[in-house]
Amino acid sequence: MSAISDFIGVSARTNVEEAIAKARANESFHAILSYAEARALERADMVDRGEITGSLAGVPFIAKDNFLTLGGTTTAASKMLENFQAPLQATAIEKLEAAGAICIGKANLDAFAHGGSTENSAFGPTKNAIDQERVAGGSSGGSAVVVALGIVPFALGTDTGGSIRQPASFNGVVGIKPTYGTVSRYGVVAMASSTDTIGVLTSNTHDAALVMDIMSGQDAKDMTTLPDFFAPAKLEGTKRIGVIKEAMTDDVDADVRNVTNDYIEKLRAAGHEVEEVSLSLLKYALAVYYIVVPAEISSNLGRYDGIRYGHRAQATRLTELYGSSRDEGFMTENKRRIMIGSYVLSSGFFDAYYLQAQKVRTLLINEFNNLFQTFDVLIAPVAPTPAFKIGENASDPIKMYLADVMTVPASLAGLPAMSVPAGVNQQGLPIGVQLIGKRKDDALLLALAESMEENA
Repeated sequence: MSAISDFIGVSARTNVEEAIAKARANESFHAILSYAEARALERADMVDRGEITGSLAGVPFIAKDNFLTLGGTTTAASKMLENFQAPLQATAIEKLEAAGAICIGKANLDAFAHGGSTENSAFGPTKNAIDQERVAGGSSGGSAVVVALGIVPFALGTDTGGSIRQPASFNGVVGIKPTYGTVSRYGVVAMASSTDTIGVLTSNTHDAALVMDIMSGQDAKDMTTLPDFFAPAKLEGTKRIGVIKEAMTDDVDADVRNVTNDYIEKLRAAGHEVEEVSLSLLKYALAVYYIVVPAEISSNLGRYDGIRYGHRAQATRLTELYGSSRDEGFMTENKRRIMIGSYVLSSGFFDAYYLQAQKVRTLLINEFNNLFQTFDVLIAPVAPTPAFKIGENASDPIKMYLADVMTVPASLAGLPAMSVPAGVNQQGLPIGVQLIGKRKDDALLLALAESMEENA
């Protein structure tokens, strides 16, 4: 894997050319959907001439293909947007480019970020960086794989219910989901507006903090963004850490529990106080998530009607145009979530499902807040298992949804959470550990993870 420091002080054109060459040499992983080679080389030459400067000058990166970028298509890995040319760039991309970074391409994902394996891409699945018979995780699977393969030092992802953390765990890289509102969502294809966050996948925690510092801050184009609060820092003193006992049951793979326990012992050895805690509502979080999020998806995907932009089917009547365009443009999982969302928002079911789910969500937030009165950080596995085989869960959506059981609680509560590489199982598959902090404690999580890296 590569670090940002490996690219500093080197010809930007060399950085870009070598990254693209390495990407093309690893196309069997199907992690990248498109390249922005012409624009990337043009920007690289501007860096080399001193016309573009900044802390990331000449550093190549890859963005998940639901970020609007110039110089190529933004497909969200869907047939609906297969030929869409964005007229503007996402705020996160603009901030990184202002710091001199160079986007060389777009990473594969589950279509519209709906999925946990990157098998739901309209253009084919991404393969795990360690074992090509296994999934990359999702929905930011392509972003995790390009970092794990050392193609670029960092890649952008989105995390709605674990879509950065789970693929980071499956591929042995660092992935952070920040506090909700830390990074502007402007210019990113919406999934669920109340849990969508913009984050990064890197080979080390220091690089994650550097990129997050650049991307974070208030944006007038996104009214949910928070005033700038993020500032990278070194860990000061020891911390109180709570192990979520409901995430360490026999339902979790034994290797995952063993790796998590090993990380916990390392925390103790570093002087941190670690105790078992209860998050009693964890068992309800997945049910809440798959009511609230599909409801928001059904609203956000309503704009794709075959009229304004996106795929347009051949039709002779307006209703046929709507129906056929959406049928041809959306994947099965997209349709499933639209149907679930429409159902829970419909008359007669809104009170029974959606309203009740939001009430439980509030209780979950309160339970987290109570724990953070005593503890600085919570710890749990990222996923119940290491990466599973491609096709293993494809026919069972419930089994696929269960892969998110550990990650959705922090998303529903808007809390910062990150996956850090913690070990491997007997087959050599990576296993990550999840650190969860209270709102705006993103820098603390990164500082704790970095201190553990330095002492490894």
